[in-house]
Amino acid sequence: MAVEQSGNVPFDAHGIEPIPDHGRDSTPWEQFWIWSGANIAPINWVLGALGVTLGLSLVETLVVVALGNLVGCAVFGLCNVMGHRTGVNQMVLGRAPFGRRGAVVPGVVQGLLTMAWVGVNTWVVLDLMLAVLRQLGVEGGPWLKYVVAAVIMIAQLWLALYGFYAIRTFEKYTVPATVLVMAVMTVLALSQAKLDWTAAAATTVPDKVTAVTQLLTAIGVGWGISWVPYSADYSRFVRRGASTRSVFWASALGMYLPTVWLAALGACLASAGGSSDPSAIVIGTFGTMALPVLLLIMHGPVATNILNLYSCSLAALSIGVRLARWKLTLIAGAVATAVLLLLMGADSFAHAFDNWMSSILIWISPWAAIVLVDYFVLRRGRLDVSSLYRGPAVVNWRALLCLGLGVVAAWTWQYGLVPAMRGPLALAMNNTDFSWLSGSVVAGGLYYLLQRVRARSGAASAPAASDHL
Repeated sequence: MAVEQSGNVPFDAHGIEPIPDHGRDSTPWEQFWIWSGANIAPINWVLGALGVTLGLSLVETLVVVALGNLVGCAVFGLCNVMGHRTGVNQMVLGRAPFGRRGAVVPGVVQGLLTMAWVGVNTWVVLDLMLAVLRQLGVEGGPWLKYVVAAVIMIAQLWLALYGFYAIRTFEKYTVPATVLVMAVMTVLALSQAKLDWTAAAATTVPDKVTAVTQLLTAIGVGWGISWVPYSADYSRFVRRGASTRSVFWASALGMYLPTVWLAALGACLASAGGSSDPSAIVIGTFGTMALPVLLLIMHGPVATNILNLYSCSLAALSIGVRLARWKLTLIAGAVATAVLLLLMGADSFAHAFDNWMSSILIWISPWAAIVLVDYFVLRRGRLDVSSLYRGPAVVNWRALLCLGLGVVAAWTWQYGLVPAMRGPLALAMNNTDFSWLSGSVVAGGLYYLLQRVRARSGAASAPAASDHL
């Protein structure tokens, strides 16, 4: 029995084996709340303001964010469909194209990055929380930041330890309240802002193209794709009788609506001449709502990091670590806490590390392209789930080669926040950033071609082998 009842919320004792029908009691609507909660975060205000900062007008920024996320969130929705159809988590689904042993490479990367993201996501909101606490009259000296960080880490670790059922319950009952607070904040902010819809610093076509591509990567197409490694980890719990369409739309809209909403709010505030810094936004605009805003801000990292911690434990199980999921979650929480303490103690390093972490799209986009091409194009949605767990532990070197070449292709056209992540093609093309596109096209396209050649050569050799026998 992989679900242990304790009170009203069962403990999730599942590992990476396919979720049995009795454990699949989630609904598409609950998936919507999970992904909405993960994306109602102050970082989206800043990323939305990026379009105006790069020189686009408010109208141009809104169009790019809205259209770009249609693509990125659609890709994300498709991966949720994979989880629902198979009952399998995302890293194990990666075994289909890469082989059981070959999938260890992306599994290790995913595990390490999720632990790092927990530390980063907690660190980036600490100053904002302290600013709101000061607005409420709470002054705790230099140790207050550590107390706040400890409260957040304990809360998110407890939820992640308890597992999926606690995560969905938390998101289901807290996200509607945060949406209400966010709605009031939006009305307050826009009622005070004098929007300039058409003013743009980028006046030439090349400069506008550069700004559009960088915005697409940061909060457009790239945003939905960056969540792909997590997707099936949660949709695998959706009841088998739910329609594919409902799973797709619930997950895609859960990602799309809060992302576009908060990014649009950040763009509006930036176009009105306001600061893109969340602390300045909160203190300057929402001072009268300091307490509900504090709860909203604290909810953000918890709602996001419980997914990071839970998916980290699944990634570890997927590469062959033999420990109970909750034990792996505890280890991930300890590592994430160490990362957080390091970031809190070295501000310059923290900003540099955050900039490095923003470059993860260069591996996710080619990996996602290979997984999607393998499942939806080559296999046409038909997958022998048992083959992901049984049989020889092989490596599909073709897939790993395509992944490597895709990462290189993505890097060459990435204009990252640190010099090392600025590829030669991006620099030569006026600092444009098409990393998500170049990486996915190269990796997905090559994988399709190599697998087709392999299939044809196998079919051609089969009769000869039969004649020889």
